[in-house]
Amino acid sequence: MEGSHTMPETITPAPAPAVPPTPPVPLQALLAREDLALRQIAGPADAGTVIHGAHTSEMADPFPYLLGGELLLTAGVHIPQAAGSSGAYFADYVSRIVAAGGAALGFGVAPVHDTVPPALVAACEQRGLPLLEVPPHTTFSAVARAVWQLMAQARLAELRRVTEAQQSLAAAAARPDPIPSVLRQLSQRLSGRAVLYGPDGTEVAGAGRETPGEVRAALAGLVDVVRPASHPAKPPSHPASATDTHGGVHLAVYALGAGEGFVLGVANARREAGDHTIASVAAVLLALLTGEHHSGAGAARSSALVRLLLGAPPEEVAPLLGAGRRLVVHARPEAQAPDPVAASALGAALGSPLVDLADEVVRVLVPADRVPQPQPGWTLGVSAPAGPREWPAADTQAARALARARATRAPLLRHAARPTLADLVPAADAETHARTLLAPLAGQPALAETLRAWLSLHGSWDRTAVALGVHRNTVRQRVARCAALLEADLDDPDVRMELWFALRRD
Repeated sequence: MEGSHTMPETITPAPAPAVPPTPPVPLQALLAREDLALRQIAGPADAGTVIHGAHTSEMADPFPYLLGGELLLTAGVHIPQAAGSSGAYFADYVSRIVAAGGAALGFGVAPVHDTVPPALVAACEQRGLPLLEVPPHTTFSAVARAVWQLMAQARLAELRRVTEAQQSLAAAAARPDPIPSVLRQLSQRLSGRAVLYGPDGTEVAGAGRETPGEVRAALAGLVDVVRPASHPAKPPSHPASATDTHGGVHLAVYALGAGEGFVLGVANARREAGDHTIASVAAVLLALLTGEHHSGAGAARSSALVRLLLGAPPEEVAPLLGAGRRLVVHARPEAQAPDPVAASALGAALGSPLVDLADEVVRVLVPADRVPQPQPGWTLGVSAPAGPREWPAADTQAARALARARATRAPLLRHAARPTLADLVPAADAETHARTLLAPLAGQPALAETLRAWLSLHGSWDRTAVALGVHRNTVRQRVARCAALLEADLDDPDVRMELWFALRRD
């Protein structure tokens, strides 16, 4: 209850302040606000003292209501008359604030107290809690508003710093010497040392300020925490990053990629807001660069492309891309047209770097042992597993599955690979029958494709139009033209079945 005078007999320190994820505000910046006229009258004048917010309370025990890192504001309403100049009450009060992780205490002069109680000043000085005197003309709301304004300015500065760092790191990754360039840029942005460690734990490259031998050893030891190769018996859920301090130097390491063994290490004397985000961006870029270098996947794909261009058959080139059968996935985004970045991200989500972007459709060649799952914002069509010789047919299967998925508004559809009645007819006979029946449509692929889509969607004009990306009247005209050329009654289910059989074999 507000104004309660009950004080606890024991003090249990808080394990750690649960400060909010917002940029902190230096206490000195708040004291520098002339409009507030705040004055520090006790506690250490440390330039490194920061606050994460302002909270007003007249509770005798504010411990349960503090997250940690706050500037606690009070007018002293909770101070009992009997407290007088006795230091016991104030010692307990300040101890509870310190135990809760409070960063500073602001005491409002007037209307309750004409001056800050001397016993409170002594208690704050003894416990090392900064004490600010809030003058009568300054409201607590004004102090809180000033804190949030300073936090907003700090957040804006952090975002600007991170954005500029991202741009410079991306530019460095595009240079002829990308790995050293990224490390140099990272070390400059963090004002420290950036090191790339190889799979065997040795330093591959480094940039920035040299660090003492014991700091280098501590950073190298921290690398073992995130590199799975150093712990054969370690479970797969190893941490992607780890932090530590040594001799006042902040250390951080980031595992690159999914188990290749490369690790980025960073050492800097002063940790600032945004450092982790900047280092994470560098880690992503280095993961792409070292992943290509370490696995040789980039060289293998380049070799496969050259061989294809020089006339090698797909089955000869396929081993360079990895053994096993493949699925062909066709994908279209639900909103804007795909770009190369979105296409690459989709490939990564499906587990394959073999991505092609053309005609607003992204095609991905995925290992058959990976089961594609629906992806937010995308519509997917998936072929049946196929070997290199059957990849062109699988490409057609994926395209048709995508068309049906879009027409039925399903996030993902797979080509049905189960045996059908068509499998009971010899392939040569079925193909001959299909060519004869569909001869009037020869040379007019738009008509055949429209008829196929229309039959697959049970004669729905609207869904066929969506699947083909044309107007429903165009579908009607094409289907009517097919009926005329084939001299067939497309309302007859037997005719539809026979045409569907032929279109499947054509």
